[in-house]
Amino acid sequence: MSKGNNWLTVLIVIGLIGGCLFGQFVLHNPSQPITDKHWTKEVGYLILIRPLMMLIIPLVFVSVICGVTSIGDPSKLGVVGGSTLFYYAATMFIAVGIGAALVTTIRPGDLDEESRDALIDQARSAEVEGGSIARNIAQAKEAKRDTLGGAWMNLVQQMIPSNIIRNMSENNTLAVIVVGLLFGLALALGGEKTQPAVYFFNAIFDALMRIVKWIIWLTPIGVFLLVAWTVGKIGLGDLAGKWLKYVATVLIGLFIHGFIVLPLILTIFSRKNPFRFMWQMRRALLTAFGTDSSTATLPVTIDCAENEGGCSKRAANFVLPLGATINMDGTAIYEAVAVIFLCQLWGIDLSFTEVLIVMVTASMAAIGAAGIPSAGVITMLIVIGAVNQSLLGRGVEQLPEFLIFVIIAVDRIVDMCRTTVNVWGDAVGAKIITKLAPDPETELDSA
Repeated sequence: MSKGNNWLTVLIVIGLIGGCLFGQFVLHNPSQPITDKHWTKEVGYLILIRPLMMLIIPLVFVSVICGVTSIGDPSKLGVVGGSTLFYYAATMFIAVGIGAALVTTIRPGDLDEESRDALIDQARSAEVEGGSIARNIAQAKEAKRDTLGGAWMNLVQQMIPSNIIRNMSENNTLAVIVVGLLFGLALALGGEKTQPAVYFFNAIFDALMRIVKWIIWLTPIGVFLLVAWTVGKIGLGDLAGKWLKYVATVLIGLFIHGFIVLPLILTIFSRKNPFRFMWQMRRALLTAFGTDSSTATLPVTIDCAENEGGCSKRAANFVLPLGATINMDGTAIYEAVAVIFLCQLWGIDLSFTEVLIVMVTASMAAIGAAGIPSAGVITMLIVIGAVNQSLLGRGVEQLPEFLIFVIIAVDRIVDMCRTTVNVWGDAVGAKIITKLAPDPETELDSA
């Protein structure tokens, strides 16, 4: 482990803490809250998010090709792919189960009448005022993506692109992954004829990772600015108010999944120390927290997994890009807690069957909504729609969609934490799959 990486970790932590303090004591003003156009967010995106996003599409395309071609025997791809998808599905369903169990036990939506009415009135006002999230919701409804069928149709359409260049320009990572898989498989089957192309893509991947290492040194400044904007807009005091029990329920669920469930799974299937691996992935986890984007964090995640976490290039280059697109453990917990919290707030007592509907729909919709703007909110619309269908069957008043705006106020803080768990879940998957797809050097050492 290089001293440079240790120093970078220290600087990122300083950026996180400094951003919290600067946002709370300098930027936060309840009477005149900062906007989405504030200079801290604009400069933070310019310094960190945009350079990282610039690399996403070429890195995903090249890394998937390198991952597939490095597996060697094409028949192994089915085993690796099937194991990866099973891991993602299983951990997401465990996560949503944790969220459902916690929210039905803690019941954060059981507030006093004054607090309840204040939150509902605030949500109505937010819906009327609109904004980018309201526009994205309207667009999703117009495209019929606010239903489970519509979300899955969107997923299928992304997986079968009609114009890959256009998909690349639109940052449609799922389409890029599918084309990368097909291209990599074709190169793997080409034998000696296609070997020069394999060398070419490996060289491009090495060059891209060198650029990633340069950009990573911008992380402390970018994280400072983005966290400062987040805290300045929301204010830490608001989290101790009407949203306290809701935010605490989500964070407890994320803690259980991130520090107990995933480490236990990693220990069982890889026989590795999970917390040592977590420490090795610290730069990626801190970056995920600061940037609030598993996609933007992907270059850092791949770099940490390969160079510090001991993940094979084969596993990291295949598992991590796919995970950043469809694996949402933290989001699954959040969806279950949020929807049941809103039901409690509206005075709806869900039956066991309806809670189960929330769990299944949240898990499926989190995958199906990939690539939709404000995907977490759209996913929540899908889950609410499924619950309302069940409530209609027993004559209970349905949950109004505008209540989503109740939790938008504190969503950024919660989102930073759930994004971190999303990235941690991807990393654990890459570590586990490393046993199935080790690099050639590892295979020789174990022979």
